[in-house]
Amino acid sequence: MAFSIRVPRDLGAIRTNLIHKVQRRPIADLRFMPRDIVERRDSFTLYRYSAASGVPTQGRPLLLIPPLAAPAIAFDLRRGCSLIEYFVEQGRPVYLVDYGPVSFTHRGLGIEHWVDSVLPAVVEIAAEHSGADSVHAAGWSLGGIFTMFTAAAHPELPLASATAVASPFDLREVPLLALARPIDRVGGRLIAPAYRAMGGVPAPLTRLGFQLSSIDKYLTKPISMLMHADDRDFLAQLESVDRFMSNMYAYPGRTFGQLYHVMMRSNEFATGTMELAGRAVRLADIDVPVLVVAGMNDSLAPHAAVEHLLDLVTSSPDAQLAQAPGGHLGVLTGRAARRTTWPAMENFFAKHDH
Repeated sequence: MAFSIRVPRDLGAIRTNLIHKVQRRPIADLRFMPRDIVERRDSFTLYRYSAASGVPTQGRPLLLIPPLAAPAIAFDLRRGCSLIEYFVEQGRPVYLVDYGPVSFTHRGLGIEHWVDSVLPAVVEIAAEHSGADSVHAAGWSLGGIFTMFTAAAHPELPLASATAVASPFDLREVPLLALARPIDRVGGRLIAPAYRAMGGVPAPLTRLGFQLSSIDKYLTKPISMLMHADDRDFLAQLESVDRFMSNMYAYPGRTFGQLYHVMMRSNEFATGTMELAGRAVRLADIDVPVLVVAGMNDSLAPHAAVEHLLDLVTSSPDAQLAQAPGGHLGVLTGRAARRTTWPAMENFFAKHDH
């Protein structure tokens, strides 16, 4: 594939952007969308976002579910490129659950904590607070995996639909994990004692892992900035991603151990069945509409790994795949998501609002 070089031409824009960078003045509008706390507990905070002025409220509420380690600001990256801002402007009520930072005291929490405790609670609270009889639940990355297993484990929940964005279910299709498996064979016995002693995986390591997943972009970032020195929107996106990366959280020990076993050995997600709290949770039991969103340039969750979910949700009345450009974060909230991912999600939700 040919490599094209973009030459910045707007000298006035270059000068303005350079001055802002030298003076450490923000280019991106990093204000968060206004919101209120609906409920705060030890393990989560649930937010409701303020309605847009002059926009009539319509549709069932949307509940956004982040993964672990990555901050929930992924859904509200910056003004003009915020998934939350988009849906608020559609008139849809928007809720977000935030788990907050992880500490050593959380070391014993496993996947079942989120699937059986946290997410069922926030779904019910959001539905009750909004006055709706059901909500659309949408999770990104591991949040999408949690969303699906919660829908499978708790059919009594008031869910209108379940969406997984960039959530890999067949981990054999993830090249980065194939490269890591020889390391597991050599040093796997040392990993468990290490994360148990630390109580989990520290935030700097989760940040490093995210950077390694897109090492090409990370290494060529200075060149990209020079090539787009006159593109304020491009520079604003880089700035907002930098803030996102600097706010990574740690992984709790037990959850990391479970994920490590699934990723390196069992590939349990791909079977559609997972043992949680002493019983088998089957994705084939999901009986609500399912949307699967796959990024076309995602190295952490390649298309084949994400699309595999459609083979597992055999009882869903409407299971659809949406493809969009972008990497693991980009497919959720990249500049192209404004024209691809978000409208695809809104169309799916609107279809299942009634």
